[in-house]
Formats: sequence, structure tokens, C-alpha cells
Amino acid sequence: MQTLTQTLTPAMYLAQEAEADHKSEYHAGDIVAMAGAQEPHNRIVSNILIELGICLKGKKCQVYPSDLLLKLPECEKYVYADITVVCEKVVLDTLKHNGLDVLLNPQIVVEVLSESTALYDHTEKMRCYLLLPSLKQYVLVDSTKVDVVTYTRTPDDDWLMHTETDATASVQIGECLMALEDIYRKNI
Repeated sequence: MQTLTQTLTPAMYLAQEAEADHKSEYHAGDIVAMAGAQEPHNRIVSNILIELGICLKGKKCQVYPSDLLLKLPECEKYVYADITVVCEKVVLDTLKHNGLDVLLNPQIVVEVLSESTALYDHTEKMRCYLLLPSLKQYVLVDSTKVDVVTYTRTPDDDWLMHTETDATASVQIGECLMALEDIYRKNI
């Protein structure tokens, strides 16, 4: 990610993003250009999308890849998650942004970590996601080694963390029990 020097309002950013030929995120006035991901990262994202799609087929959930913009209002951010799941009515920003949809109510967010994003995804971005009232689970998947961390909201509105590093184990993503062998297929 590379921060561009121009400071914009959210409305200016959304108008620009709707017309852009590359993705960027909005971080409280700063525009951050998104770099393309490496092949292992993309393979893991694809594996998880496939597994979630199979598990949630016929259910009311929607699974989205990284092209759906998410609004994180408490942090004044607009971001792209690697994978987003909504199992309730999808709520989009009612303002029209030249055809750009902005999701307001993700229930599950999955980020696949790379060297350049791991620290940000584990700290600032995570803090902002966990402030979303709709979010039920935040999942971090390392692209360089078998390591999946899930943060799941409890009924008391606390967060329960679980780490799994055993390639023969499984993790719960929403209502889907997913084998790490399937997440890391062709990576381990």
C-alpha cells in the first residue's frame, strides 16, 4: 500500500474511486493505493471463497470477493476486505456513488495476510473492523505459513480469539467448518 499525497473528503474519494482503473482505500482523508497481491495470497483467497460458497450454497448468506468497498465509520475509512460475508439483509450506503456499492453491514471479514499488510491487518484495520456492530467474526489467514486466527464476537459483546497452526485441523468461519488443508490447498 502506498499513501498518495492528496487529501480528499469521503465524497471526493468515492467519486474518484467509482471512476478509477485501480483500487484505493480511504483513511480519514488520505488515499492509499492498493497493490496487487502475490499468487499464494490469491490462491488462498480463492480456496476460501470456494469453500464458503459450497458451505453456504442455498442459505441466505452472500459471499463477496475483494471488490466490494466497506465503510468503517468509526475510523473514517473505506476499505476492501479480501472476503466479506453477509448473512442478513445486505445494507448498502443509500448514497449513489456513480455505481460504486458501499457495504455497511459485513458479518464476517476475512483478510489474507502478506508481508506488506500483516501488521496493518493485525492492528489498525482489525481495531476498526471490531468496532462494526454488524461484525460477528474477523479472520486472519497468513499466506506464508499455516496460521489462521479468528476473532469471534460473544453474546456478551466480547471477542474470543482462536489460533490454529496445525495443517490437519479445521477452523470455524461463520457456520462453516473449514479444513486448513482446504484453505492452504497447493500452498502447503
